[in-house]
Amino acid sequence: MIKSAVKSDARILAELAIQMWNDHTVLDLEKEFENLIQSDKAVCFIKYVDNTAVGFAQCQIRTDYVEGTETSPVGYLEGIFVVETYRHNGYAKELLQECEKWAKEKKCSEFASDCALDNIDSFKFHMAMGFEEANRIICFKKNI
Repeated sequence: MIKSAVKSDARILAELAIQMWNDHTVLDLEKEFENLIQSDKAVCFIKYVDNTAVGFAQCQIRTDYVEGTETSPVGYLEGIFVVETYRHNGYAKELLQECEKWAKEKKCSEFASDCALDNIDSFKFHMAMGFEEANRIICFKKNI
């Protein structure tokens, strides 16, 4: 079963997300998810197996420029995660399909995502799901 998250699901999302975004805290992620869930430009889906949350996907509507796209707004996969012991069962694909369906309902005709250059697993997932590589960039920063 896949459920669209509500505010009371923020902790469940945070506990899943911390396994992927471990440079945050569960509390920080919980607050972030509470805010996202209340936005009409974002949605989170939770995958359950036998009443256990085993994965989630977060997507948003982006109206700024999205690399490689030609239209606006664009649905954007901000994050997707499935607990390791539940992988290779098609759950991430199911979550992605829910995100794409939601984006279509929001009048998007394109859907995009990104991953770090060294995240080979994410790259393979995106390619397997029908994404096309749009560009590779290196981002710079400096303290001033």
